[in-house]
Amino acid sequence: MFFVCNEPIINRKGEGGYRMEPISISTPAIVFPALSVLMLAYTNRFIAISKRVRSLHQEYLSESNQVIYQQIHVMHKRLKYIRNMQILAIGGFLINVVSIFLILLHIDNVATYMFALSLIFIAASLGVAMLEIYYSVNALTLQLHANENQWTMEKSEKE
Repeated sequence: MFFVCNEPIINRKGEGGYRMEPISISTPAIVFPALSVLMLAYTNRFIAISKRVRSLHQEYLSESNQVIYQQIHVMHKRLKYIRNMQILAIGGFLINVVSIFLILLHIDNVATYMFALSLIFIAASLGVAMLEIYYSVNALTLQLHANENQWTMEKSEKE
């Protein structure tokens, strides 16, 4: 029922348009479960990457390897992306709460725009998530190339 426009109107200049019906409280309320799951997924990614950075740091201290350094660098970028994903999702969550509050106060037009803004924040969060996934593949590629080089060296030593 978001942006349902069914009543034609004519403004003072004679231009036509449609009147926007207010959204019901159930429209923004539907987003709550999805946002909770999204935040849980983002938090789990953050925890997993934090653990990996700590273990990579220990590996780097024991053997100063360029590949480990590059992986730590990529993980640092990924942590920044996850932080931005979380900030945007939380912003969308808070704006969604404001839209529900505005619906309760019967300030329907502003509530509709606030709900639309919350969807934009959530969409931006998902866009940043795509970038983070791109960098996660880069980190794995670094590890795979390092493994391939090590396997090649071991194979040539055996021959």
